[in-house]
Amino acid sequence: MTKPPSRSPVDPHPEPEEKAVESALRPVRLADFTGQPRVADQLGLVLAAARGRGATPDHVLLSGPPGLGKTTLAMIIAAEMDAPLRISSGPAIQHAGDLAAILSSLSPGEVFFLDEIHRLARPAEEMLYLAMEDFRVDVVVGKGPGATAIPLDLPPFCLVGATTRAGLLPSPLRDRFGFTAQLDYYDAADLVRIVRRSADVFGLAAPADAAVEIASRSRGTPRIANRLLRRVRDYAQIHGDGRITAGLTAAALDLFEVDRLGLDRLDRAVLRAVCESFGGGPVGLSTLAIAVGEEAETVAEVAEPFLVRLGFLMRTPRGRVATAAGFAHLGLRLPPPADLFTALP
Repeated sequence: MTKPPSRSPVDPHPEPEEKAVESALRPVRLADFTGQPRVADQLGLVLAAARGRGATPDHVLLSGPPGLGKTTLAMIIAAEMDAPLRISSGPAIQHAGDLAAILSSLSPGEVFFLDEIHRLARPAEEMLYLAMEDFRVDVVVGKGPGATAIPLDLPPFCLVGATTRAGLLPSPLRDRFGFTAQLDYYDAADLVRIVRRSADVFGLAAPADAAVEIASRSRGTPRIANRLLRRVRDYAQIHGDGRITAGLTAAALDLFEVDRLGLDRLDRAVLRAVCESFGGGPVGLSTLAIAVGEEAETVAEVAEPFLVRLGFLMRTPRGRVATAAGFAHLGLRLPPPADLFTALP
């Protein structure tokens, strides 16, 4: 009898069980959603009222940094309303016809999740105005003077828009959402609960001190907490007996260059460049990006927001400036005040 071929150790297609474990990390119901209590209470009220009326809920706009649960909340809205979920993203819809095709195929009450909605093409954005307000789109047939607009009625649907840059949304689009929510970074206690829940899903025993260690290095973001938990799981599998301890967790995260506050290699490189190479600043973004060997956009969008949030870095009109707390975190002596602003802008 021929043995079935064994799976490759580096198989790009995970086992169905592994996929189920990954999807189980996302809570299904609002009652199971950890953190964001203000948003959860407000959204729960909106959904309960819509269910009571037997109606489709108002359109929902979720904004906030990546990894805070916008996609998860969209899935929860669909589950709470017992409705199907359609998922797309702004960059994927480049033409009004693409959006018309999606909207016309929605079923009554369906939840349409549009990620990165601020990157929607302008023609599609203008079509969305009428669809959100009147549940109708105008399909243009023909070209030139003979072109005609054929109105197409749409079934009632709930649009859930997600954006990491709410300021880029035009006012006419933002005002058409019946409920808007700004997601904030999670506190340590909520992240500990998320880590321990995820560990249970992975079949791991995560002691409280190990969960605290992971949560403290997760930058207030559940997605990062789950990612670090996976790396700790890998470390425990290779360098231990599979069990997670606080000491093993710290060793694993040190190996992956995530320090006790959550700064990674790029964060420390940026902070060290400002402090050591440019005497604390100010230094321009392009100069700083060259110093750390990264694109300016990567430095501005990935590293700087967290450093500014920690109070280690300041953005000034003359450039980036390191704070006393930033010098202290690196164990460096703070330059005299007269020297803090002598670097090139």
